[in-house]
Amino acid sequence: MKRFCKSILMLGAMFAVQGNSEADNRLVMDKDNPTCPAEPNWTNNTKMVLTPIEKNETKVLLAEGVVDVGLPERLKKALKDNPDISEIWLRSPGGHARAGNEAGRIIRELGGLMITRIPAGWSCFSACNFVFMGGRARIIEADGGFMVHMFTMTGDRNAINYSIEMGTDSTVELIGEVEQESALLATEDNDFLIRMGVSRKLLTDIMYKQKAIKTDGKDQSTRRCLTKAEAIKYNVANVE
Repeated sequence: MKRFCKSILMLGAMFAVQGNSEADNRLVMDKDNPTCPAEPNWTNNTKMVLTPIEKNETKVLLAEGVVDVGLPERLKKALKDNPDISEIWLRSPGGHARAGNEAGRIIRELGGLMITRIPAGWSCFSACNFVFMGGRARIIEADGGFMVHMFTMTGDRNAINYSIEMGTDSTVELIGEVEQESALLATEDNDFLIRMGVSRKLLTDIMYKQKAIKTDGKDQSTRRCLTKAEAIKYNVANVE
């Protein structure tokens, strides 16, 4: 508890984030996704890199890059090897949905009174959202992006094209598999939010209302960045 309180008291001194000087300037917004920055700061790491550092006398774990299937085990090891870590700072373009859920549960189980933070100018998208929600105290700094979308189970375009070439029966079978897998993941997401103390309305009010892929028409948006008020409303961020 002492460590947790110390970190909370130091919030005002922790806005200087390594590598995000662009946050000092007004963000250029995405014309297709006007609530989000045009160039999200989430690094090009093909798997999430975990780097323990000292920041203002606090041990911080930088978590940067794609949420890959190996993340939960690496995260578990990092937290066990560094029991003095009190904050996890996130920037990520998302990745493997179930790995994100599992990583969030590991933070909740092993992290104690862990703070998760999206620093100013950094973006946490898709599967990263669920890693972030694993923290007991959750902070989104000004110009930090909690960016959501509607998950899709049709990322393998080759499989889709192949099923079409094979004919109607094959396509119907693929659609059935996608629908089943989507229902399972939606159930897992609901369960996760309940366990993390986040409002399930985040899913129905915002996440599930986004288009998974661009379609014809005026609205080309596929991403949504929460406002500060929305983050507090749905208890995504619980420290202002």
